[in-house]
Amino acid sequence: MEEEAVAKDWWLYHGTGEAAERRSRLAAGPPPPWRDFTGTPDPEYAPPGCEGPAWERTWRRGDGYVPDEPEKDVVNTALLLRRPLLITGKPGVGKSTLAYSIASDLDLGPVLHWPITSRTVLRDGLYLYDAIGRLQEAGLEQLRTPGAAADGQPTAGRAAGQAADGAAPDGLPAGAGPSISRYLRLGPLGTALLPQDRPRVLLVDEIDKSDIDLPGDLLTVFEDGGFAIPELARLAKEEPTVAIGTDDDPDAAVRITQGRVQCRYFPVIVLTSNGERDFPPAFLRRCVRLHLDAPGPDKLARIVRRRLGVDIELNDEYQEIVRSFLERAADGDLATDQLLNAIQLRLAGAWSAPGDRDRFLATVMHHLTGPSA
Repeated sequence: MEEEAVAKDWWLYHGTGEAAERRSRLAAGPPPPWRDFTGTPDPEYAPPGCEGPAWERTWRRGDGYVPDEPEKDVVNTALLLRRPLLITGKPGVGKSTLAYSIASDLDLGPVLHWPITSRTVLRDGLYLYDAIGRLQEAGLEQLRTPGAAADGQPTAGRAAGQAADGAAPDGLPAGAGPSISRYLRLGPLGTALLPQDRPRVLLVDEIDKSDIDLPGDLLTVFEDGGFAIPELARLAKEEPTVAIGTDDDPDAAVRITQGRVQCRYFPVIVLTSNGERDFPPAFLRRCVRLHLDAPGPDKLARIVRRRLGVDIELNDEYQEIVRSFLERAADGDLATDQLLNAIQLRLAGAWSAPGDRDRFLATVMHHLTGPSA
């Protein structure tokens, strides 16, 4: 059976030494001169650490991942160059799980998750602003304050009519209405770009499903390592620093100065693609690319041993389940977790008569693609 590769000295991910020591090497650099960022952390903000339910989910999902030597080479290349990692491959080969593996191996805290659809735009990942909610509350405040407007018209409504004279898009002049901080929250990408003492892991899942413009829109953010929040930039003179929530915690209250978020260390950004579309060359050249093939018999045996504690080589019945999985995979795509499901069923005694075996395997090994999908 193929064994895991011996760790190389330059590896951070699955390298030698404790996670804290490898993480310090990641943070300390030195980065490429063009990837050196200058954000200053908010001393009062503490990102989620390696404890609690969110971290437990990250650790459980990532700890059982079994990377090959070429995968580790590419992942560590992305880490040291501080570039996004674009992972391609068919569904079920472990693309998303690799992001959790990086976070769990280096103790980088819970993974931030940004699922992509055809309607996703860049701002969805950067921040969320409830302008309507703020405008409505401003109107309610005016109703609760009789005589606030001399002409009897609610101030919020009057401000909305003056939007062309310099008011914010929500109809409220700078400094009017309830504090804007209650209606702003960083998205997963925005949270990952906060200046912190350790980089966060962000999973941008299925970017190939995005609108055609999203990869191009991400280029500036990836290059600059930061972004502006226009709603806060317009208030910078009146409120230079505003505390808002994060994707992890709406009540986290991290302070944003002059309306700009600027990272200190570029986050570990993992983008996954099922290959449903091509990406522009400008986007591709800014990413480190990794293609994951479906695992073969040796790697499947290692995955089963790592996940379920079952040594395939010592049990003919489980070897037969793996052979059945590979035979079915030849006719249409299957995911590795479907094999794990089949073995878990057998461990639970799901079938005893030989004739029941095929029926159970057919239940958990439906093709994801192909004629019988």
